[in-house]
Amino acid sequence: MLRRELALQLFEAFSMQRWNDMIRPVELTEMDKHAHKMIIAYCLGKYEEEKGRQVNWDTIITGGIFELLRRIVISDIKSPIYRKIKKLHPDVFRQLNKWVYEQLKPMFEGLPKEMNTELKHYLFDTNKGDDLTKKILEASHIYSSFWEFQIIQKVHPTGYKIEEIERVLKNDLEPFMDLAGMRKIICKGKILNFVDLCGQLRFQIRWSQTPRLPKTSVLGHMLLVAIFCYLFAREVNACSKRLYNNFFSALFHDLPEAMTRDILSPIKRSVEGMPEAISKIEEELAEKEISPLLEDGWFEEIKYFTRNEYESKIKIKGRVKHVTTEKINEKYNCDDYAPIDGEFIKIADDLSAYLEAYTANDLGLNSKHLQDGRRKIEEKYKGRAIAGISIEALFADFAM
Repeated sequence: MLRRELALQLFEAFSMQRWNDMIRPVELTEMDKHAHKMIIAYCLGKYEEEKGRQVNWDTIITGGIFELLRRIVISDIKSPIYRKIKKLHPDVFRQLNKWVYEQLKPMFEGLPKEMNTELKHYLFDTNKGDDLTKKILEASHIYSSFWEFQIIQKVHPTGYKIEEIERVLKNDLEPFMDLAGMRKIICKGKILNFVDLCGQLRFQIRWSQTPRLPKTSVLGHMLLVAIFCYLFAREVNACSKRLYNNFFSALFHDLPEAMTRDILSPIKRSVEGMPEAISKIEEELAEKEISPLLEDGWFEEIKYFTRNEYESKIKIKGRVKHVTTEKINEKYNCDDYAPIDGEFIKIADDLSAYLEAYTANDLGLNSKHLQDGRRKIEEKYKGRAIAGISIEALFADFAM
């Protein structure tokens, strides 16, 4: 199962500053960049499916997770230097990946053995995998960097090498223009507005009234929850559609906050009927503001992902049925039922919040809000297990 070391390693991405030698109006972190990258990958993959092409979603998901982990481990190497090593010094690049693997290997020991093998393949078998999956991931990676760059460019348009960086990034994007989604984004199609809307979630800071280190955004939080949820699903041998649904449901679970902002849980619970009222407002705003930004049919999937996001559910003959994760394991762990483990998403959401409090405490910030938040989550999962996974043991890991 997921253990403390891997969870904390992933959380480090919130502390990793990007474009650190440039004037930045806001912090640009590695976690936010990779969250945006995976949302862009979702959009590019959906367009390719509409063209009738087979998209290997599991490889896209694991590729996104493994690349984030690699970047965390080699955090001191700037991206241009990293690319030069990869292109011009393949032997050095392989040795670097060997070192990365040795750092990550102990953290993967609690996960299903197949994931260790997949990590090895990702790091060492550069020719493994289909070209479409690689293209989607690479295009998403470059465009999410370009999106950040445009913020920097507006603040300091005459800065050192700004024109050169723009030229390099645009040249890097050119080989991916055969992807339908990439053409639509570059040509400012409506999907660009969706990409921009999701990108803005990096500006929304969680626990906004509580001093914390590091600060975490709604966008980065969504990716961390998605990774945890995916790992839980792997632990219970989830079918392919369940893995896809769990990851992207978690990745979009706070998307409505693009319209409502991050409303703190105590405020949501302060008045009877408040959670239901907020959910209703979020649904209405999503229909009005998000639906027009998506291609026909996409919003139905987003709706399935984000409505009652913490409830486990399946589809039978196109109708949504709420069931437990235990019941999915017993009876509905099959692509035909399009299962989603909302219970896993909630645990992953709580674990992400717990890490925010835990890390701030570890750095000497011990406000009542942080202490109470951490204690309540610990108490909530005492004696809890879901689908054979001991959630109590997961949180007990942090008390060691």
